[in-house]
Amino acid sequence: MRLITGGTILTILAGCVAPPPTTVVVNPGPVVVGDPVEQRMAKYTPVTLAADTGGLTASERRMLPLLIDAARAMHEVFWIQSYGSRDSLLSSITNPRAREFAVINVGPWDRLDDNAPFLPGVGPKPEGSNLYPRDMTKPEFEAAVAGGGARADSLKSLYTLVRRNAAGRLIAAPYHHAFAAQHQHAARRLREAAALAEDAGLRRYLTLRADALLDDDYQASDIAWLDMKSNTLDIVIGPIETYEDALFGYKAAHEAYVLVKDRAWSSRLSKYAAMLPALQRGIPVPDAYKQESPGSDSDLNAYDVVYVAGDANAGSKTIAINLPNDEAVQLQKGTRRLQLKNAMRAKFDKILLPISRELIAGDQLDNVTFDAFFSNVMFHEVAHGLGIKNTINGRGPVRTALKERYSALEEGKSDILGLYMIRELHSQGELGQASLDDNYVTFLASLFRSIRFGAASAHGRANVAAFNFLQGMGAFTRGSDGKYRVDPAKMRAGADSLSRMILTMQGDGDYEGVGRFNERFGTIGPVLRADLDRLQTRAIPVDIIYEQGR
Repeated sequence: MRLITGGTILTILAGCVAPPPTTVVVNPGPVVVGDPVEQRMAKYTPVTLAADTGGLTASERRMLPLLIDAARAMHEVFWIQSYGSRDSLLSSITNPRAREFAVINVGPWDRLDDNAPFLPGVGPKPEGSNLYPRDMTKPEFEAAVAGGGARADSLKSLYTLVRRNAAGRLIAAPYHHAFAAQHQHAARRLREAAALAEDAGLRRYLTLRADALLDDDYQASDIAWLDMKSNTLDIVIGPIETYEDALFGYKAAHEAYVLVKDRAWSSRLSKYAAMLPALQRGIPVPDAYKQESPGSDSDLNAYDVVYVAGDANAGSKTIAINLPNDEAVQLQKGTRRLQLKNAMRAKFDKILLPISRELIAGDQLDNVTFDAFFSNVMFHEVAHGLGIKNTINGRGPVRTALKERYSALEEGKSDILGLYMIRELHSQGELGQASLDDNYVTFLASLFRSIRFGAASAHGRANVAAFNFLQGMGAFTRGSDGKYRVDPAKMRAGADSLSRMILTMQGDGDYEGVGRFNERFGTIGPVLRADLDRLQTRAIPVDIIYEQGR
């Protein structure tokens, strides 16, 4: 799972890596009235990735370009998964700015506008992206897997494309075959980096991850990734998240992050992971929905992003990661939570503060702080480890039972349980002297930020539902001046009520219930829409764009 300034790109990369196929530097500049491409481009503000590499050894500096080259291969794969032929699309676009926008979105659909097409004649984005045949219907697929067995398992696998054979029958194409060139290239680079790695855990992980790219068996490398403790360099790479599959939520899309650990910040966070079992027991839901015990071997660290590719660099940008997604590994070993500090700071400075000045009541504006934003995001990721992974009524894993409705509900769960965790730790004196009101007011400001990602984003859908639910509980009110004020006591009660509702639907595997929940709470009302439009007229960007090779 993932949650969606200044400086220059690392000079050590100069001359070490082949130039990327396309480099995009977004400069929104003045919006040209009536020019739809410029209006869409203005939703982004540019950020140059900068990371503190002063503590890297000579070997680690030699590893960085190898890891970045492996990451680029994931972006090539994601183009195919999301759209198809990258070069064919880009060569067909005559408007340079529209071509840049296609690169940002990895296709001809605007990810921050509910995947609306921005090129003529394109049509709506297929729910299954390019992961399934374009002419395949849901009933056809469901009939093909109804009998169970090996064929059904392969068709539903995280790591296969669904295609048709010559007779038109649905078949599964394993990723390591379908994307053999890219996987083999990335595997070679990971092995070359492993040969340079001085950290034994990192060396083992890179080797096992290279193996996984060649056979689609990622569990051993996931465990090795969790076992790493002392590495400074890191890479998250491979088919990971299922957001791109809006048809069933079965298929993992490719992505990569190249990261440098911030050891000073990480040392501040390390104690919280051990508190997960006790926090699980205290969740305000019936015992049946918190009977699982989260792994206590989880890591919580802060990183600077060096390079991002694939699903993680399409449209809205990630500021934190909670992995691996494999439920069996989570229950056995826990997860690692990665807070992407430089990306987080950029979004806070360039987006969240301007939103707050426009929409948060003046007497609560000082409650919007970076420390609260960092804590909210951090505990959102930690909260992915809480709750329930398997249904209590024999419907299998929650992810499988809820299908394409799982991702948005899981993001909503983690948002709201993150607030619960902050409240509990604050009452125990574990979070210092800062006011809990800071977290509540900053959370509300962040709802506005994430809602702007649109319905195409799981985080956007989750935050619309949270906004409507909490507003209905009186957690915040809107004044006649168009500014919002948080009621802390009602925010706490609303958060607990929403936690119970979400965890009950997850534990019951209630696919239909989630649908009803989405229908009731998942629509942006006219007042909220007008407030979001105000942000646009104030030229407040929706998200950041990395100035890096793609």
